[in-house]
Amino acid sequence: MSLALIALTDQDKNTLRTAAYGAVSLMAAADAAGKPHKTATQGTIALTSATGQVGHVLAEKTPLKNLKGTTTAALAEHVLPALTAAMQLLQRHSPAEAANFRATVTTAVQAAARAHRAEPGPALAAMARKITDALDAA
Repeated sequence: MSLALIALTDQDKNTLRTAAYGAVSLMAAADAAGKPHKTATQGTIALTSATGQVGHVLAEKTPLKNLKGTTTAALAEHVLPALTAAMQLLQRHSPAEAANFRATVTTAVQAAARAHRAEPGPALAAMARKITDALDAA
C-alpha cells in the first residue's frame, strides 16, 4: 500500500517534519563551534530533495514548533522521540515510505556532517549516531 493513499493527519505531518528538520537542527547545534548555518543549509537542501509522500510532506510550508530549544539537550528531548515516532507511524502504513523517510533523514544528516568538506568532528559524529539510533528504535 502506498503512503500516497493514506490520509495523514496534520499531527502526523507535523511529526514527520519535526523529526526531519529537527535532525538537521540537532546537527547544526552540534556544530556550534564551526559554522552551524552551513551545516543547517546543507542538511535542509538534502531534505528538499525528498521524493514520494515523504517529499510532499517535507515540502509543506507550515511553521514548526519546538525546534528552538534553549539547549541542544532540550532540542534532542523533543526531536529524537519524534524521529522514532515518525518511523513507527510510517512503518504501520507503508514500509516503503518508512525506508524513504529513513534514507532522506540519513542523507540530510550526512550532508550536514560534511558541510565543511572535511571529516565530521566528534560532536557531529556523535549526534549523527544518536539520530540514527532514534530512527532505528522504531
